[in-house]
Amino acid sequence: MLNPNLEAIELNKEEYERYARHIILPEVGLEGQKRLKAASVLCVGTGGLGSPLILYLAASGIGRIGIVDFDVVDTSNLQRQIIHSTSWVGKPKIESAKHRILEINPACQVDLYETRLSSENALSIFEPYDIIIDGTDNFPTRYLVNDACVLLNKPNVYGSIFRFEGQATVFNYEGGPNYRDLYPEPPPPGMVPSCAEGGVLGVLPGIIGTIQATEAIKIILGAETTLSGRLLLFNAWDMKFRELKLRPNPVRPVIEKLVDYEEFCGIPQAQAESEKAQEELPEITVQELKFLLESHPHDYVLIDVRNPNEHEIARIPGSVLVPLSDIESGEGVQKIRELVDVKGHRLIAHCKMGGRSTKALQILKEAGIEGINVKGGILAWSQEVDPSVPSY
Repeated sequence: MLNPNLEAIELNKEEYERYARHIILPEVGLEGQKRLKAASVLCVGTGGLGSPLILYLAASGIGRIGIVDFDVVDTSNLQRQIIHSTSWVGKPKIESAKHRILEINPACQVDLYETRLSSENALSIFEPYDIIIDGTDNFPTRYLVNDACVLLNKPNVYGSIFRFEGQATVFNYEGGPNYRDLYPEPPPPGMVPSCAEGGVLGVLPGIIGTIQATEAIKIILGAETTLSGRLLLFNAWDMKFRELKLRPNPVRPVIEKLVDYEEFCGIPQAQAESEKAQEELPEITVQELKFLLESHPHDYVLIDVRNPNEHEIARIPGSVLVPLSDIESGEGVQKIRELVDVKGHRLIAHCKMGGRSTKALQILKEAGIEGINVKGGILAWSQEVDPSVPSY
């Protein structure tokens, strides 16, 4: 509750010492610190954004923190998900986060929800909390978080990151706009690359996540200068902030219930189309690829459709780099045509996991060039054929 009974909230001697730098701020004071202690915040996700914001919420004295996540810590997380450490690799993220929270603030109540957020459980999970913070990285969950907050009339502190750019705002607060005012319709599946495909600067989620934590604290303290109605954009490479105005759309659809957000974002349809496309393309395993390259090295040309920097990290010996972007522009199609026609080779294509090479082979097929897809891509090669090839 954002208007707690402060007479019932007490700070002990240790808390006065711990939060002294807060209490001497006129904008916080003793009353504000009591508000923080009485507040409850739910963070959806303990990844890049969730990690720094949870750390700072715990350090600031938030009395109750809920965490929703069903993933485990992976080595690739450690570059940016600073709440986790090497010793927690392979273990649940929420347990790792709780351990770190209690090291920072043993008095904090930590609620764990090791589950995938869904239309069936979102309202019951959100209901006990004053503020919801969206630390997710996909469109279906962002729409779900938004709509649940609208139905429960709870503030939604939003952030997103990609490569060097991030954005943050506050949705559904005091009559302000919600996520559907920024994105009335989801983009087509696959149009926006994930961080796993496009990359992300490790410090970027720290910047955006701490902005989210700041906004949550300001809402609890009753500040009048939140990001509600303002979308803050940040470019870490240029080190520039800019701001866009957001207003409620008077003709936006009324949110009356939660729906199937995977369906809403076209995920099942896209998966079905992808599976159909894969079925229509010849496909080989990495073990079969190894056999062909060793037994018939002059009969095949293997192209790698990943980005140049990915090719530098890991490569299959003998592969030729032709990025998907070049194939989409047409330049790469001509290069591959020359490789195939001049040498009379059969074409094999791979990427990181098989998705981009499927798309590349579809384009090439339309141009009259038939090819074979490598199932599982270079990750499967690393795991099943040559462990010396780095996974990333």
